[in-house]
Amino acid sequence: MNNELMFEFETGGEILDERYALAIERIAEIAKEDLSNEVFRDYFNFVARFLLMIDDTLVWAANGGKEKDSLSDLQKRNKELYSDILPENYHKSYGNPSFAKEKLGQEFGQILSTLYFEERSLIPCAFEQDKFNMVIRMELFLEIYGAFSGALSEDKLPTYEEIKQIMYWFYSDYAEDERVIRFGQLVDPDKSYYRDIIMNSDLSDLRYLYRFGEYITDNELKAAEHLNSLSEEEIDKLATTFTEGYRIGFEMTGKDISKKKTASILYQLGFERIVQKAVKNFESIGLKSTIYGAMMSAFYMGGSARRGGCYGAVPNKQFDYDHKDDDGLFLDPQLVNRRLEAVRAAGEKFKEKAYVYGGPAVIEVFGEKPFSPEPNKDAVHLDKNQQKLLSEYKIQSSIIVNDYIIGKERSFTIIAFPVPEIGDNFKEIFDRVVEINTLDYKLYQTIQQKLIDALDEAEYVEVTGMGDNHTNMKVVLHELKDPAHETNFENCVADVNIPVGEVFTSPVLKGTEGVLHVTGVYLEGLFFKNLEITFKDGCITDYKCSNFDSEEENRKYINDNILFNHKTLPIGEFAIGTNTTAYQVARDYGIADKLPILIAEKTGPHFAVGDTCYSYEEDNVTYNPDGKSIIARENEISAKRKEDPDKAYFSCHTDITIPYDELGQIKAVRKDGSSIVIIENGRFVLPGTEELNKPMKG
Repeated sequence: MNNELMFEFETGGEILDERYALAIERIAEIAKEDLSNEVFRDYFNFVARFLLMIDDTLVWAANGGKEKDSLSDLQKRNKELYSDILPENYHKSYGNPSFAKEKLGQEFGQILSTLYFEERSLIPCAFEQDKFNMVIRMELFLEIYGAFSGALSEDKLPTYEEIKQIMYWFYSDYAEDERVIRFGQLVDPDKSYYRDIIMNSDLSDLRYLYRFGEYITDNELKAAEHLNSLSEEEIDKLATTFTEGYRIGFEMTGKDISKKKTASILYQLGFERIVQKAVKNFESIGLKSTIYGAMMSAFYMGGSARRGGCYGAVPNKQFDYDHKDDDGLFLDPQLVNRRLEAVRAAGEKFKEKAYVYGGPAVIEVFGEKPFSPEPNKDAVHLDKNQQKLLSEYKIQSSIIVNDYIIGKERSFTIIAFPVPEIGDNFKEIFDRVVEINTLDYKLYQTIQQKLIDALDEAEYVEVTGMGDNHTNMKVVLHELKDPAHETNFENCVADVNIPVGEVFTSPVLKGTEGVLHVTGVYLEGLFFKNLEITFKDGCITDYKCSNFDSEEENRKYINDNILFNHKTLPIGEFAIGTNTTAYQVARDYGIADKLPILIAEKTGPHFAVGDTCYSYEEDNVTYNPDGKSIIARENEISAKRKEDPDKAYFSCHTDITIPYDELGQIKAVRKDGSSIVIIENGRFVLPGTEELNKPMKG
């Protein structure tokens, strides 16, 4: 760790200011310098001008511009900062690896596009006055420029290896600093720039949305406008549903929330009225909130284009997707070890605060225009060795983090709301989603117990599709040695996963087999067409989809975004969703393809590949409301955690749902071969569950 500079970051000192001043002075010169090579001159001049715009924003923010400027002026600055990578301009942006390769050549195009991606992460930093992150990235730019300038003065170019090494050592040298900062933002509530904006702003004045430095569109503005139209009572109902879900999550799993002092809130801008009330609700039960921004940097991407933390609109999802594997330029075992050391160092620095961190409270959004990425051959792609390294890093990192944020002692909650982009019926859909999120959990608890009682008689469950869906799965259940006091399925009502509506288990892997198929599904915002996965002994043996023309592209798409580069993944969860109200709302408004997995998983049976629902909590005894203990908390792979934890976890859990209209039958099969039909032709037929059919039409 660069202790001197890190101290400066934490205290705000002269050394950091001096380094920043020197860097920006040199960058101002580069913006006008005339390199002998016209191609690279244009690139470095352009990036330098961008960094000067970042500096201008830093000065503007420091002088109160965020508070003084009119809404139109704020919108103009916001558009200028992000315009280069917006879809309409992306074809001519250095952020596009294809354009960068076309202009800068095969050798340097990719790596200089990655450099520009890294520099673009500085926009929120300027708003937050985060000079540390600004200085280290500006100095990276200057070092690479120096390598080109020096070589060109001798009528040659630097070697690719020289530029790669500069990048490599940047990500190595600052690995610990970056991890410490990020971990601190999660568990340390003493400083929270985002929370302070939310709690200290007049939320009826929508200019506050432009104080974060995130990209803002009509989605965020109209969502905030809609929430401003709701009464205090309505906002209180929504926020209390959210925070009570968090509190009940601790209660239902027998965890002591009184030991916790902090909760993190993750959400998309526009929902500040709910968040503001949630912060107050958490304070009333002794929890301070942390809210931190999403930073798009190669330090954090790790093969994923998904943003974490608090964020605004995504300017261009293809841009994020094109850079999710930028690690592939320099990832090697030494860098992985360095990053693991950084994770451990961050845990040690915040050990006491990590211990009292209770877990995340998440507000998801849905309704944006569906995104299906275009494969980009010019983007960085991990090779097989790097895929393995990244998978191993994620596993090891999660194990280390669990030493400090103890999984079996923390909880979480997730709720979802639509955004205006969902269509002209946004307000109606929002009201229906509020209805879905606040359904009578006692009613569902009673009906779901009927399902569990029937399923607990079974040795295995058969799930088959109908129509164009050719799912044919056999799911083996754990043996109940004391059926009067034990159960396989958790009765899931509105606690950690809002809304109500599922019973779930972790199945036995041996003997669990077959084909899982969905004609279309969105997973983490990515569309999969005709997704088909084959299982043997509970693990993936084959997979395919029809998104792209070539089988190779389709397999890579699944490998990157469902298997996350693991050779195989087990079934970590089998569940039956019961929220038929959500199912029908999706069909009434034609938004089934836009539902987040949080709601979608409640609209039919689903299978999750990856870790079980009880990862790191397998030894906690969990009870259903009827008093029975849930015994299916692990499988044959997670059972390895005590002897070989490296092989027990995968750091992923992806739910894949079969909608009711593609569902032929779910049947619970007893040891003697007799069976109980739970669902037939997409309708609940088990006595005592018929109420679930009432919301469904047709």
